[in-house]
Amino acid sequence: MQAPQKTPDRVVDAPEDNWVDRLAPPAWRPWLRLSRADRPIGTWLLLLPCWWGVGLAMIADVPMWRDLWIALACGIGAVVMRGAGCTWNDITDRDFDAQVARTRSRPIPSGQVTVRGAVIWMAVQALVGLAVLLTLGWAAIWLGVASLALVAIYPFAKRFTWWPQVFLGLAFNWGVLLAWAAHMGGVGWSPVLAYAGGIAWTIFYDTIYAHQDTEDDALIGVKSTARLFGDDSPRWIALFGGLAVLLLALAIAAAGGGLLAWVGLAGFALHLAWQWRVFRPDSPAVCLRLFRANRDAGLILALFLAVDAIV
Repeated sequence: MQAPQKTPDRVVDAPEDNWVDRLAPPAWRPWLRLSRADRPIGTWLLLLPCWWGVGLAMIADVPMWRDLWIALACGIGAVVMRGAGCTWNDITDRDFDAQVARTRSRPIPSGQVTVRGAVIWMAVQALVGLAVLLTLGWAAIWLGVASLALVAIYPFAKRFTWWPQVFLGLAFNWGVLLAWAAHMGGVGWSPVLAYAGGIAWTIFYDTIYAHQDTEDDALIGVKSTARLFGDDSPRWIALFGGLAVLLLALAIAAAGGGLLAWVGLAGFALHLAWQWRVFRPDSPAVCLRLFRANRDAGLILALFLAVDAIV
């Protein structure tokens, strides 16, 4: 007789010291893992463009006390909407995830959560996100509703295009438009340029990330820029990293940014240059470390934009 398969007690690519595995009640852990609470880097990468949008709006206009709520609301929204998006992604990718070593320990393919339970959990998170969105004004509300189409499409992109990272960028950087609109009541050239720069940044970091799975992706027919670029990936990520810096520079100029905003952009650019230098496509450990390091790159820019606006 075959021994029963043991249910995994952690997701293999989660940080070993993550708070979910250490502190959360055991009954909560599958649901928190489904939302990627054990891997907060995705929440940061969704949140940081929102904070760029707030910072650019404060530079273009004036800082207001309401901006504190916009920044906090973006944080809450990033947590729950990233959780809802990851839940949707795992529902749609459950068959693929079961065939990939890095993802077969996720809650749905490992049997910890049913598809029906995942759908309910996704709806609960989305409703919390909606409640927060309703506090940000009509322009932001309509932008938030429009973003759902991008979130819905992204999990399927890897099935029909070699550029799923573009679709991820379209979804993950939408917050720069939404946060600007929450402050300004509409959209301008600065957030549009920052949005384009964020998309280029996403292609940069998610190509690095996708190099962890190129062999498994090739076996099951999943497309990615990592597979498309292959051995030329260092050259391509340098191109998209440079494009991100250029477009963000135009966004800062359009908003009327001062010296500190430019210092923040320089720090962001140097961080991307360091990642490019360290990048090793054949080392999953290096790829994962660099992917996570993009929190620091985006945070440098966000902090200096805010300080530039205030000072």
